[in-house]
Amino acid sequence: MSVYILSILLSSFLLFQIQPLIGKYILPWFGGTANVWSASLLFFQLMLTGGYAYAVWVSEKLSRRYRRWVHLLLLTFSVLVLGRNILGWQAPIFPPKIWLGVGSPLWNILKILFVSVGVPYFLLSTNSTLIQVWFNQDFPKRSPYWLYALSNAGSLLGLLAYPTLIEPNFPLATQANLWTSAYLLFALLTGVLVSRTKNQINTPKAKSSTPAPTRRDYLRWIGYPALASAMLLATTSRITQEIAPIPFLWVIPLVIYLLSFIFSFSGEGWYQRRLFVILLSVLSLAYFFVLANREIHYIIQITVYALLLFVIAMIAHGELYRTRPHPAYLTNFYLMNSIGGAVGGLAVNLVAPLIFKGYWEFEIGLGVTWGIVLSFLLAAAPKQDSAKSRTQIRLVLVSLVLLGGVYLAINRVPRNILAFDRNFYGVTQVIEQGTGDDYRTELVHGSTIHGVQYQAENKKRIPTTYYVEDSGVGIALLNHPARPAALKIGAIGLGIGTIATYGQPGDEIIFYEINPMVVEIAEGEHFSFMADSPAEIKTVLGDARISLENELAQNGGHQFDLLIVDAFNSDSIPTHLLTKEAFQLYLAHLKADGLLAIHISNSHIDLRPIVWMQANQIGWQGYEITNGSSEWIVLTQNEAFLQNPAVVDVGILQPATLPTLRLWTDDYSNIFQLLR
Repeated sequence: MSVYILSILLSSFLLFQIQPLIGKYILPWFGGTANVWSASLLFFQLMLTGGYAYAVWVSEKLSRRYRRWVHLLLLTFSVLVLGRNILGWQAPIFPPKIWLGVGSPLWNILKILFVSVGVPYFLLSTNSTLIQVWFNQDFPKRSPYWLYALSNAGSLLGLLAYPTLIEPNFPLATQANLWTSAYLLFALLTGVLVSRTKNQINTPKAKSSTPAPTRRDYLRWIGYPALASAMLLATTSRITQEIAPIPFLWVIPLVIYLLSFIFSFSGEGWYQRRLFVILLSVLSLAYFFVLANREIHYIIQITVYALLLFVIAMIAHGELYRTRPHPAYLTNFYLMNSIGGAVGGLAVNLVAPLIFKGYWEFEIGLGVTWGIVLSFLLAAAPKQDSAKSRTQIRLVLVSLVLLGGVYLAINRVPRNILAFDRNFYGVTQVIEQGTGDDYRTELVHGSTIHGVQYQAENKKRIPTTYYVEDSGVGIALLNHPARPAALKIGAIGLGIGTIATYGQPGDEIIFYEINPMVVEIAEGEHFSFMADSPAEIKTVLGDARISLENELAQNGGHQFDLLIVDAFNSDSIPTHLLTKEAFQLYLAHLKADGLLAIHISNSHIDLRPIVWMQANQIGWQGYEITNGSSEWIVLTQNEAFLQNPAVVDVGILQPATLPTLRLWTDDYSNIFQLLR
């Protein structure tokens, strides 16, 4: 008994340790966008489906003579793959950047994950189902479904251990080595278990006397997990896009998702339809309230999303558990379950971006959940003496859903939209506002305005929003000591190219932008800052860190007079642009007397402490410059700039003492200590 428990706990722990670990490693390769996590979850769901399909094949289709040897051969192959990686890679599961190709970020992520962790993850994903099959054959009178709850408990432990124990205390390479060592232990343990159970691995015999599942059962086994999976991804997307795409925020929805599995498969007492219908009603109203009050505190927003996800996942998984089959059909049940999870992931990652221009998956999932709940309510046969009251309850619920749907429809209809589209990096809108001389076009990414341009000829070249003349970057450009000579300027983050309004003849401005849609919009018909600038403008597509590293290796530093860091995905922070290694890279591209301007405006996060700590690390000084629209920190060693009255009068000098925080590196960042 203990060997079953140990094997299933270890495999589940490793399955969910690797997800935030490898996700964090590849996150900077794709600009720190939150959709890296959604794409990673899709990969893991697909591999899990493959693992369950393999478990069905091994348990039911493969000749008894070969079952043991096939599984031992695959385990050995996975160990050899990791051994090859140990010899050739920085860490056993961390591929070099040469695997980062061009084209679709989604397919790039799937390729990289397959190369790095595909084989061991596949073997880990087979273990839970196979262990339950073998347990059922060893103990035919005991239900194996409690092992599924145990498996999810191991997964939960792995998830919680990463942000609390592993990530804060170990460099990424050490994390990879620890995971690899634990996997080798799993391979050894499972090899012993397979050898020990060679005479017990038999095709279940109970099927002949057990009613076979119907087509409706199979559809339920796919549909319920698909709903829960889609809502998991939709919720993750909502809460990470507006704060930061960091592992801890990825973990919260996944923990909730796993808890719903644990509760549902621990017994029928946890899921009560009536209770969860009431909870769904209350939380739906809370969700509508959050939509109507966009400025509500982010903690309240995250709490409402998290609770609503839990209720929906409990409904989906509770109904799934109610339809569970006889253990003779256990492998088919779990295979359909995993297919459903993959279907939900494909719907969010592939189908939704093709057919929707906005992030509407969450609302659709909520509507589907209400459809399921209403079907239960309308199908229940009421007692004669309570028919009227039950009908009234149903009408109230239906009215709630309809009113909520109307509310969402009204508030999701684009108004004054000139362009509206979506890609891997989020939703972008070009909106028109005002009339006459105040007529202007705005670029909105997510819920954040990324640029505004007035269209009247007398105002068309005026810098706006975060880049006005009294902003930190405006003051840095207007008071640069190298003027009136030409400047070489680098800008991480394009927006609509507002920085180009400061360009003068002979200047060179290089924009680094990861989102091709933003480049198309900035160079398109609705904005003309770049086209109107007398400076020489160049745009480099791709993650700025990678682009700057490649340029440094190939041609040496740019020797920028000013480097501007302003890369935000909606309101979230790409943390890899604020690490010790990132600042060292900036120094390599700046002149000795150059300026580094960092945009730190954020609704939720106070970035000042970490920027000042990095400034101390590189020995630079600077000012915080705040106006009504933006917060900037400008750093330099240039004494002429530091003593310029135009700068001194508006800037707040670097503080003499700083909070005792741990310095951010590529291995470590902690966004929560900076929350406002």
